[in-house]
Amino acid sequence: MLALRRTVRFNINSGGGAGGTNGAAGVPAMTGFGRHYELEVTCRGEPDPATGYLVDIKAIDDAVRSRGVPLVARACQDEPGRDPAGLLPELAAALRPPLGPGLHALCFRLTPTWSITMSTETPTVVVLRQRFEFAASHRLHAPTLSDEENRRVFGKCNNPAGHGHNYRIEPAVEVSLDPRGALSPGELEAEVEEHIIGWLDHRHLNADVPEFDPGRGGLIPSVENIARLCYERLAGRLDARDGVRVRSVTVWETDRTACEYPAR
Repeated sequence: MLALRRTVRFNINSGGGAGGTNGAAGVPAMTGFGRHYELEVTCRGEPDPATGYLVDIKAIDDAVRSRGVPLVARACQDEPGRDPAGLLPELAAALRPPLGPGLHALCFRLTPTWSITMSTETPTVVVLRQRFEFAASHRLHAPTLSDEENRRVFGKCNNPAGHGHNYRIEPAVEVSLDPRGALSPGELEAEVEEHIIGWLDHRHLNADVPEFDPGRGGLIPSVENIARLCYERLAGRLDARDGVRVRSVTVWETDRTACEYPAR
C-alpha cells in the first residue's frame, strides 16, 4: 500500500476563464483580482505492475480542473460567505468517478497558512490547520546536570544569556461538519492569540513563563516541551466545544527543526 499526493493549483476569476498552460502557477491563469487556491489529492493503493503507476497524475489534474474547479467557482460566485469546509464532501463526490476507490483524502489550501483536509474514510469530519508565528528566547539548561555536562549536552544553546527563535506553530483541529461543530478561522485565531501567542510571544521563556521557570520547577523550554504545552493549553479550551477536537500541534523552532505533539 502506498499514498500518492498531487497538488493542483488553480485560479478563480471574475467572469470565469479556462485558459492557461502553466500548471505550476495555476490553471486557469490569473486575470484581474482573481483567487488562487490549491487542492492536494491523495490516492492510496497498489501500483500497476506494468506501468508502476497508482494513478496517472494527468488524470488527477484533469479531474480537478474539469470537475472540482467548477464547484469552487460556483461557490465563490453564488455563496461567497459559505464555510469552505462544507464543500469538501462535494469535491470528493465529484472526483470519485474518474479517480476510483483509491481516492483517500483532499486538502484544500485557501491561503499559504490556512488549509482544510478531509479523509474519504471520515467524510463528516475535516481537519483545520492554520499557521501562526511568535518570537521568544530561551536557555536549555538541566538543573540535574553539572555546568560542564550542560555545556556538553546543549552546546551554544546553554549560553547563560539565552538565544532567540522566530517560532512557527500550526494547530490541527478536527471539526465536525455538523453545524454545531463549526469553527471559523477568526475563532481559532482568537483562541491561539489569547492562549498561545499572548503567553509566549516576546518572552524569555525561562524567566517570564512560569511553566518553564527553573526556579518554580518548570520544564526545559525545548521545542518538544513547547509543543506539548501548547497542545495542552489549546486542547483544554477547544475540546470543550461540541464537535471540535485538537488533533495535534506542530511547532517549528527553525525551518529544519519541528515537533508535533501528539505524534500521529
